[in-house]
Amino acid sequence: MSLAAVDVHPGLNPAQQQAVAHFEGPILVLAGAGSGKTRVLTARVANLIEHHGVDPSRILTVTFTNKAAGEMRERIGRLLGSEPRGMWSGTFHSIGARMLRRHAALVGRTPNYTIYDETDTLGVIKRLMERQRISARDIAPKAISNRISDAKNSLSTPEELAASSMDPITRAAAAVYADLEPEMRAGNAVSFDDLLVLPVRVFRDHPEIRDRYSEQFRFVLVDEYQDTNRAQYQFIRSVAHAHSNVMVVGDDDQSIYGWRGADIRNILDFERHFPAARVVRLEENYRSTPNILAVANAAISSNVGRKGKTLRATLPGGEQVTEVATLDERDEAEWIVEEIKARQSRDGIALSDAAVLYRTNSQSRALEDSFRRHAMPYRLVGSVRFYDRREIRDLVSYLKLIANPWDDEAFRRAVSVPKRGLGETSIDTLGEISRKAQLPMLETAGRADLVDVLRPAARKALGEFSEMIARMRLLAAEASVDELLRDLIDTIQYGAYLQVEGPESARERSDNVNALISGAAELVVEEGGEVGLTPLDHFLQRAMLIAGVDVLDSSADAVTLMTLHNAKGLEFPMVIVAGLEDGLFPLGQSIDEPSMLEEERRLFYVGVTRAERKLYLTHAETRRRNGETMPSMRSRFLKEIPAGMLEERKTIKLRSLGRRSMFVDSPSRATWGERAVRRNHGTPEWRKPAVDRDVDASQDEALYVRGERIKHKLFGGGTIAEIAGAGRDVKAVIDFDDENVGRKTIKLAYTTLERGLG
Repeated sequence: MSLAAVDVHPGLNPAQQQAVAHFEGPILVLAGAGSGKTRVLTARVANLIEHHGVDPSRILTVTFTNKAAGEMRERIGRLLGSEPRGMWSGTFHSIGARMLRRHAALVGRTPNYTIYDETDTLGVIKRLMERQRISARDIAPKAISNRISDAKNSLSTPEELAASSMDPITRAAAAVYADLEPEMRAGNAVSFDDLLVLPVRVFRDHPEIRDRYSEQFRFVLVDEYQDTNRAQYQFIRSVAHAHSNVMVVGDDDQSIYGWRGADIRNILDFERHFPAARVVRLEENYRSTPNILAVANAAISSNVGRKGKTLRATLPGGEQVTEVATLDERDEAEWIVEEIKARQSRDGIALSDAAVLYRTNSQSRALEDSFRRHAMPYRLVGSVRFYDRREIRDLVSYLKLIANPWDDEAFRRAVSVPKRGLGETSIDTLGEISRKAQLPMLETAGRADLVDVLRPAARKALGEFSEMIARMRLLAAEASVDELLRDLIDTIQYGAYLQVEGPESARERSDNVNALISGAAELVVEEGGEVGLTPLDHFLQRAMLIAGVDVLDSSADAVTLMTLHNAKGLEFPMVIVAGLEDGLFPLGQSIDEPSMLEEERRLFYVGVTRAERKLYLTHAETRRRNGETMPSMRSRFLKEIPAGMLEERKTIKLRSLGRRSMFVDSPSRATWGERAVRRNHGTPEWRKPAVDRDVDASQDEALYVRGERIKHKLFGGGTIAEIAGAGRDVKAVIDFDDENVGRKTIKLAYTTLERGLG
């Protein structure tokens, strides 16, 4: 198919044609939800290649998920009739990883460096805190990690963070930050943030390399630009500095990641950053009915910080959007299940056509209870990621160490599983010896002259472990990754180790191990990948960079339950947005902060625009929160929608048992959302509990994290060693300080833990 006459391409509307036909110079495409932005991106790449004769190797396309990158390459291939060989396409992180391997020596690494995920990085931070005598009981390591991550993504140095520190957490973070890069360099490792920050540093310190990439990539296309942070913005500016042939596609009304560093100003100020920029608005929506879009347009219109656009429906008619008032979260969940069953019977919808979206992870508990009670299949998106499961982390730590002998984090985990008679004291002593000798722990373990201070049994175990890894490294040079894994599992007798936990647990974990082996066997190193990397390097990079949404199984006939953040980029024929109450959605802490409230409203807009045919908006009169049943107030987002746009319904329980008139409007009884605001009012940030930023702001993470200090009313203080499961089935493995108590597995639904205590 020729795209030479793309301006009359029958599949594109006039605005899409303008964007696709654009050749040189910067262009901002404001793409409303469901407006066909992926089609525009792929058609423009194809047009550059087919009509303008641009070599695919001169094109760089950047997406936010590996799945989107893969789909883009496939679509372009179909348009052209062949694969765009040589084109770079991937996420910011995968492209950054690829560039870093080319220039690893410039940042003190070798090309086979290890990518640390958040858990690995947190382990390094904890050890640095111990060295600096910063108590994890006083300041949570995750709080330190979040401050450092924020600083990196804003391209702030440790010195700049220290200079701006106004509270104990930030001062402690600055001190740890100063030691973090040397520690990572010594381990030949990088964090997720480093995959963005280090390439920008290379561009800054080596202009000739920046110029080389700017010459190579004459056309740069970026998807989801509203979600970029400062480091990502600077990365794009550097690569495009010689020509400004940049197309960014995004929607300022869907900028929902400010809590993790995204800066909406990148898209709002694009015309200031690129003064010659052309702006094209994609406002025709191909996803949702007019009634759904009317609600979406009304909801987002209250925001001030936006470019402004109005979605126009291309679909006819459709049902009215329904608002449902319920008695409490149990009644809400029951109504949701019954309504899905009714639509199944009446309209023949598949379960996979329905999605229930909510603001916080904790809301899934009542929903899951109801789905299980009715035996209705569901899938919970955002529960424990496959590569975060304990047995997978165990085996991947071995693979990391085999690929990168300098990786001390991988060594610490691998040498401890299965047990080899090595206690924490021996491992810590080995770590101290290694640090003083400036050697990786694996090399030190095999040096009898360096570990003579350890007891004989420990020296023997370390020597045998070192020899085993050496054998595996030789095997890895010849064997496929799945063969390497099978040999490794047999060598360390990992199957027997799993059996110790009991048959039920062992069966589930063994199935996961088999899935890991199968995934390794299916690994295909694509032509577009990095030249010179081993299959093991490719496998590890893919494992570290894959996102939960990348492996979402769309074929399963089950209702999808997920947070609104996880729903970004997805669409369903029927959507239910649950929990629309002030203090929950929007979150309580956003109500007095205009910028946070606008982001919450954008998140509501994202939820509304996931719906194709039918949308429900539900809220409860009372909701149980932190063990206390409290009255709720209908969300201000619902109040901002003009009268007549919503069909209003009440559940039978609310009509018969509702007590709203008794207290919700009473000045003496505040809703829990109002209480949250009052409770935090006037409290300095550093005096508030050091909670996980992601939990506090987005609620997309688990309620507790590994390594967190807690207190149990019966067993006393302890440290969370592992979290598993989801909803009411979440269990925590806790190492209690009292030796008589030891390690216990506790179901969190049946207990209350105090946080941050000894």
